[in-house]
Amino acid sequence: MDDVDDVDEALDDRAVLERRWRLAVGTDDEALCSGDRALSRALSVLYTPEDEPGTGRRAGLGGSSPKALATWLGDVRKYFPTPVVQVVQRDAFAKHGLRSMLMEPELLAGVERDINLVEDLLALQNVMPDKSKQLAREIVASIVAELVERLEKKTSEAVRGAVDRHQRTFRPRPADIDWPRTITANLRNYQAEYRTVVPEKLIGFLRKQRRLVDLDEVVLCVDQSGSMASSVIYASVFAAVMASLPVVNTKLVVFDDNVVDLTDELADPVNVLFGIQLGGGTDVAKALAYCATKVERPTKSHLVLITDLYTDVAPMMQQLAAMVRSGVNVIVLLALNDGGHASYDQDAASKCAALGIPTFACTPDQFPDLMATALRRDDIAAWAADCDIKLARPSENP
Repeated sequence: MDDVDDVDEALDDRAVLERRWRLAVGTDDEALCSGDRALSRALSVLYTPEDEPGTGRRAGLGGSSPKALATWLGDVRKYFPTPVVQVVQRDAFAKHGLRSMLMEPELLAGVERDINLVEDLLALQNVMPDKSKQLAREIVASIVAELVERLEKKTSEAVRGAVDRHQRTFRPRPADIDWPRTITANLRNYQAEYRTVVPEKLIGFLRKQRRLVDLDEVVLCVDQSGSMASSVIYASVFAAVMASLPVVNTKLVVFDDNVVDLTDELADPVNVLFGIQLGGGTDVAKALAYCATKVERPTKSHLVLITDLYTDVAPMMQQLAAMVRSGVNVIVLLALNDGGHASYDQDAASKCAALGIPTFACTPDQFPDLMATALRRDDIAAWAADCDIKLARPSENP
């Protein structure tokens, strides 16, 4: 809270505590400076009860006009840093039913842009007026661009584990340079004036030459029910990034009660996201049955099922068991979100673990390394242990 911190620097400890207490309880008296009174009013709009008995004062956002709401959003952004703004916006939507705010272009342009906003816009896309749809698409595109920038490099480097690290080349591509060996080989070329090494000879990894028919297949099968909103957004971005790499054949399937194959849309992650319909039920078995028809060579295929497992468990387990028997490398992600935590059906997770399927939640930053581990068919349990990720365990009383 930059404004609060700036004022605090000019106060002694007792005054700081008193000031922050007055702000916490929402007082609007003369003891606060004008800036603090404005800050207090911005919070009171959201966090003061709609009716305060005996005061005649009314607060809340319920009856506010779009213009007033836009002004309030501006005040919130003015007084608080981005993480706080995001929390306040989420509280406004949850406590006051203000998702309708997002249907007004004036308001939509002023909302802090993050993955939570993408979730709301995707959920509202079918009821949003035309005047807001184009702006919503532009906002989603800007957020997706930031996600791709954050995740693309690491994903590309990890998935291109098709590099044969046992063979060397002295004419490597930039992405394949082995920097530790290159620096060691060029230490005699150290330039003291510039405090750097001039690499006269480059040493790098020699890529395997892989024909298209030899490519590993990766199928991301993603639950698009409302509880999995952030997971399906991140999975869609990863699918689009992986689809751009020539070393894997990537497919994206999303499902609720129905199954939608978005593989043909992967060139444009924004189109992918607007092809998602958040909400509905969850029929994992139906989705797995569809994915099985897309697996051409089981022993070269990897299925990442992203779901909280709240579904009809018996048919799901039948489908998963059949895939494991056929040789498909199956992984169940209970969530793919920033916290790396999940609410899920623990009994179903134990049943998946009993089939030998690694079952756990992870963060977007961990996902590229997970895919590299899967593509190498290394021990995912060992990888998870190294990352301090807790895997579901088979039930002791099956």
